[in-house]
Amino acid sequence: MSINVPADRPPIDPHPLSPYVAWAGNRNRDPILSMFRVIFPNSGNVLELASGAGNHINYFAPHFPNLSFQPSDYDVDVFDSIKKKRDEARGKNIFDPIKIDLTEPQTWPSVSDRLYDAIFVVNLFQVAPVSICDGIAQVADRVLTKDGFVAIYGPFKVDGSYTTESNAAFDQEILAPKIAEWGLKDVRDLERAANAHNIALKKIMDMPANNFILLFGRA
Repeated sequence: MSINVPADRPPIDPHPLSPYVAWAGNRNRDPILSMFRVIFPNSGNVLELASGAGNHINYFAPHFPNLSFQPSDYDVDVFDSIKKKRDEARGKNIFDPIKIDLTEPQTWPSVSDRLYDAIFVVNLFQVAPVSICDGIAQVADRVLTKDGFVAIYGPFKVDGSYTTESNAAFDQEILAPKIAEWGLKDVRDLERAANAHNIALKKIMDMPANNFILLFGRA
């Protein structure tokens, strides 16, 4: 099985400052924005987990002037990139980034800091373990508003199967370096992890290029 790789696509590299991450972000940001226009509230607070270089949050925020956006990442070395992009775009509704390591509860935000109407994560799970969903669900259970949601974007398997041949080929490409925890995850595994922390899968939304948005909320 082979995958048709666009000629301009850099080699796969999950580092947040890599050319590949920038290329992928530019490719998927408009379809995600279109869906966020439908599901985001009219006002409130939005948290991005694993913001990386800040490509997505700095692109989305200007389109929602009545929302306040909070970038976060476990790697403080990317904070300068996030702030530089914010300053270049004159993003007035983006807070300074905060450290959130989804494997370290002591870094998680508390309800006394701020509640969030939406939390989103983009293209994380093909290079992260399913166990990260435990951290996402626990953060959501802690700081999500009653009617808030978590939107997780990316390619996934469903019920143990690939949804398209292209996703199967993409998965084989990701798995080729034999790096632990790389590879497409199954929606049902994320669902089970979230359920353990009072967060339930509400909807699976089809997106272009064989991706999904998994929409979670309070059980």
